This record gives sequence, structure tokens and C-alpha cells, in this order.
Amino acid sequence: MSDLVTATDLDVRLEEHRRELTGYCYRMLGSAFEAEDAVQDTLVRAWRGIDTFEGRSSLRSWLYRIATNVCLDMLTAGNKRARPMDLTAATPVANAQLNSRPEVTWLEPVPDGRVLPTIEDPAEAALARESVRLAFVAALQHLPPRQRAVLILREVLAWKAAEVAELLGTTVASVNSALQRARSTLADSGPKQTDPADPLDEEQQKLLDRYVAAFEGYDMTALTALLHEDATLSMPPYDLWLRGHDDIVGWMLGVGSVCRNSRLLPTVANGTPAFAHYHPDPEGGFTPWALMVIETTEGKVSGITSFLDTSRWFPLFNLPARLDGEGEPA
Repeated sequence: MSDLVTATDLDVRLEEHRRELTGYCYRMLGSAFEAEDAVQDTLVRAWRGIDTFEGRSSLRSWLYRIATNVCLDMLTAGNKRARPMDLTAATPVANAQLNSRPEVTWLEPVPDGRVLPTIEDPAEAALARESVRLAFVAALQHLPPRQRAVLILREVLAWKAAEVAELLGTTVASVNSALQRARSTLADSGPKQTDPADPLDEEQQKLLDRYVAAFEGYDMTALTALLHEDATLSMPPYDLWLRGHDDIVGWMLGVGSVCRNSRLLPTVANGTPAFAHYHPDPEGGFTPWALMVIETTEGKVSGITSFLDTSRWFPLFNLPARLDGEGEPA
């Protein structure tokens, strides 16, 4: 083992980088679970290969090099996660059908606490949250893997071009060229800006409070007033998605009417407000139905993504397995 990193402190020093590495791998892979697997593989490789760490770069840079190689290896299998709107056109509610696709198809949500380090500067913290939004991570999936790595390292993590070139074993000119191409792709297919979400200002909190009241009360008139005209609703693992408040409300009054009398418990996912959505249980109380991620723009709700595989998402987000009859954790 290297004299630079002793056996007694290696585990601690490696663990110090777990959260930021998970954030990096999540942006690369679009999957919370694959990101955690990639980071675990990275740390195991680092432990086994510590004798090859010569100290020419920082331990952090060395770990990012390993993590990048792990992610690039995983992405050679053709993994490219998406949202429903990346795969099909919006469906009019009159023609809506629920077609499920395999889990590996979908971009996954992630708890902020697993991918965002504590940052004191408000502007830097806002940038970090923006970089894990569903729409931004989905846009990253349009990039070839090495361009994806370059853009994340340069634009999100603020690495210098020379540092990225060393990490990738290439030239500064190649890094700058890849960054230019990546920026061009994102300009064509990139995400719309959304309202900053943390900490919520008073108007945003009022909007979310009204959303909860409208949804739990199943007041479609009130809900319509809170939605942008071109708001979207999607429900992975189904590839169906709807655009426009008329179609969203039409869905909720039709097939979606099973959501009447639900309860919403606030949480945070991907740097934006989210809710654990619970359905009434015929035997009493409420059981998990969806993790509902909310995006807001200009003071209205612009996107609702309901991730329905609650057996995966509720444990990941440390959400209660059920609520009692009063809507409190049981």
C-alpha cells in the first residue's frame, strides 16, 4: 500500500468522496441504482489498486478517473435512459393507452441527499440542484458517453480543460472540441429552465400548498388553474405521456380517477419538489402509489412525473411504507 495513503485512513478518505462520485455517476448513467453500483465498483477498484496511486494527481482526481472508466464501460452496453417524452409523441387523452416498458428504459429519480454535497454558496448550490433535474439529466443522455463526461466535468464540476484531458487521456484541444459539440447538442435538445426549488420562496410554497389541496380534494377546476397550458404528465414505467392541462385533467377524471382521496407527503427529488403519493387502502389507511416529481415554471406547475414502481422508490427515499387513516406515517 502506498505511503501516501495508509491502510488506517484509506476507507475514511474514500468514503469522503462517495456522495459527489454518486452525483457524477448519476448524471452519467441516469440511474440512481446504477450510480451507486458504479461508485461501489470505483471504491473497490481504488482500494485494490492503491499501490498504483503515485500521487501525481489528487486522490479525488484519481477516483474520478476510475469512476469515469467504470461509467464508460457500463455505457458501452448501449444504456441510454429516457423519459416518456424522449421516446414518443404526446398522446391525446382520448387515445391514451398504458404500455409498460422495461425498467432499464427509464431515467430514474434520485434523492438530493445521495448526490448533492453540502454547499454554502447559494448560487453554487442552485447550480448543483439544476444539474440533477430530470430534464437536464435526460438531456445529457442524448450525448455520446465521452462528450457527456466532458460536459459534466467542465460545466457542472468546473474542472479545467487540462484536468479533463489528463483524466480522459486526451488533449486539451479534443476536450474543447467535445465540449463545443456537447453544448451544441444541448442547445438543440436541452431542458427548459424551471423555477429554483430550494429553498422554496413564499410564492412557490403557496403554489405547492394549493397543488396539494387541489389534488387531495380532487378539485379539477383548482388544479387546472395551477397548471401551465402545455404542462406534461408522465408515469414511468408506462410510455404514455400527456401535454396540456385539458388532457391532464381529462386523464384524471377518467382512468386516473382511482387517485381520488389520495394523500401527498412532501419530499425532494432531483433538486425539485416532490411528493410521496399514497392511495386509500380499502382496509384502512393509505398505501404507496407513486413518487411524484414536480417542476414549476413562472409560478405554475409545468411538469408532473409519477414514478409508479414504489417498491424501488419509497425505500430509496426513506418514505413511510404506509400512512394511517389521518394521513400520518403509520
